[in-house]
Amino acid sequence: MDAPRHLRAMTICCLLLWGIGLVGCETNPYTGRKQLLMMSVGQEVQMGAQAYDQVKSDPKMRPSQDPREIEPVKRVAARIVEAAKRSKYAEMAQQFQWEVTVIKNDRTANAFALPGGKMAVYTGIFPMAKTEAGLAAVMGHEVVHALARHGAERMSQGQLTNTVLQVAGAAIGLSGGNPMLGQATMAALGAGAQVGVLLPFSRKHESEADYVGILLAADAGYDPRESVVLWERMGQASGGGGQSEFLSTHPSHDTRIEQLKEWMPEAMAIYQKRTPVPAASLPDVGGR
Repeated sequence: MDAPRHLRAMTICCLLLWGIGLVGCETNPYTGRKQLLMMSVGQEVQMGAQAYDQVKSDPKMRPSQDPREIEPVKRVAARIVEAAKRSKYAEMAQQFQWEVTVIKNDRTANAFALPGGKMAVYTGIFPMAKTEAGLAAVMGHEVVHALARHGAERMSQGQLTNTVLQVAGAAIGLSGGNPMLGQATMAALGAGAQVGVLLPFSRKHESEADYVGILLAADAGYDPRESVVLWERMGQASGGGGQSEFLSTHPSHDTRIEQLKEWMPEAMAIYQKRTPVPAASLPDVGGR
């Protein structure tokens, strides 16, 4: 085996992977973080619309018909969207065609916002959010994912990482020697790319969405302190277990709560300038 050539290939690959975190096409207006984006907003919005159509056409995704479930979600969504249109993402928020669907699934505690402004809230999130203020923390977070183009960024990182690994594989293949060793090296590079590059970026996305999300919720008139209570309930519901933060795409509950408390003074300063929205309770679902 040509050891120097293998080492050169490894070095080139590591430098390129490291560069993914440093080279950016845009800068997040709230955090100053550089973002690598390899697709246009139009492409991203088109993909979001297609994904939303698939969700709505899925027979398992039954939309709620209950006004008690639909109306609070629409109220919160409208206020969060208006706050987004006043935010540093105003230009993007005004371009989006916002729409929200309430999915009747009491066992799924989830919500999402797709590029282009297509949103969905599962009724299973109601017991976690408890109030419209808690739901605002959830929806603010999800809306930021769309506005900050986190989906496009993740896809761009994946595309670049795959390209780097292909280049490394070609370099190692040309070096001769034991083919099994070359395959093992590529497997190690793949694992390194996943844990060292892609997952940390996903955690950064989640933290970024938490941070800007509570600012949007506060600007919409919802008490941002509800976000801390929300994640405390989430932690209790999960029993404090779950995957190691190092190998997870989301921060741990404890990390999330600590960060939210750090950002709270900024959010409260915004909230105190707005007319507070009553923290109306969300409806009970699934017999809870």
